[in-house]
Amino acid sequence: MEDTSRNFIHAIIDEDLAPGGRYEGMAVQTRFPPEPNGYLHIGHCKALCIDFGTAEKYGGMCNLRMDDTNPDKEDVEYVEAIKEDIRWLGFDWGDRFYYASDYFEQMYGCAVSLIKKGLAYVCELTPEQMREMRGDTTCPARCPYRDRPIAESLDLFERMRAGEFPDGSMTLRAKIDPCSGNFNMRDPVIYRINHKHHHRQGDKWCIYPMYDFAHPIEDALEGITHSLCSLEFEDHRPLYDWVIANCDLPSTPRQIEFARLGINYTVMSKRKLRRLVEEGYVSGWDDPRMPTLCGLRRRGYTPSSIRSFSERIGVSKVDSTVE
Repeated sequence: MEDTSRNFIHAIIDEDLAPGGRYEGMAVQTRFPPEPNGYLHIGHCKALCIDFGTAEKYGGMCNLRMDDTNPDKEDVEYVEAIKEDIRWLGFDWGDRFYYASDYFEQMYGCAVSLIKKGLAYVCELTPEQMREMRGDTTCPARCPYRDRPIAESLDLFERMRAGEFPDGSMTLRAKIDPCSGNFNMRDPVIYRINHKHHHRQGDKWCIYPMYDFAHPIEDALEGITHSLCSLEFEDHRPLYDWVIANCDLPSTPRQIEFARLGINYTVMSKRKLRRLVEEGYVSGWDDPRMPTLCGLRRRGYTPSSIRSFSERIGVSKVDSTVE
């Protein structure tokens, strides 16, 4: 009988697990990596069903990892709320609960290694200057610091970590391809200075990795085989693969993208939902008018109904919106 639940992600995984495939003889390992800067909403349920459901289908495991690389909006409240919502839906991560900040030292080591290889450099352009020098489809990006000596970049990066420089004064950029048609590969920023208190690390760090640099390292350190992401990361996949290829990491995960869930007349943005809460337009994250999982729970929806809704939408490579 044909497996009607099979989708393009499963087809790729089947190929990877087959004799001669890149993960032959290995167990499937996925992850769900929310940023703890708000509560989960109905859109996250689709990702949860894909991440946890795929691991379950193949007898593998799914890690829960808090993507806490940006201290500006993150809070312990959100960490606990996310865990509660995931448990309520019936998903279990066992003892595989991690934080991106667990790997800050390894990420720093990877960045230093890239500098030593001549694949990263410290840049002093402002964000405005960087945008001006980014170029276009006929003109390559420019940066006066691209050929900065390795020893100088190593010294400046160490001093960035030590807190010698103010926010926004310097970044660390990957040295990739200023002529690339994919602008994500035009020497992207991989570290920035941010003198903010971190909810777990306190004031230990004042430089933080960018998501595109941190995420592949986290996946590789955890032994993730298939990093299932929403479609907006498709153009970032070459950078994901570049980080994996150029850092000394213990495994080589594969990123696969799927379409996000959209619902007409429904706010599907944690940033915008957070504004509704902070500016008092709703009574809280669990206001029954909110599309958050705790709001839907308060409205009376059951975990099985929400999971059924998310699973029936299916997995697609093309964005679609539900009426």
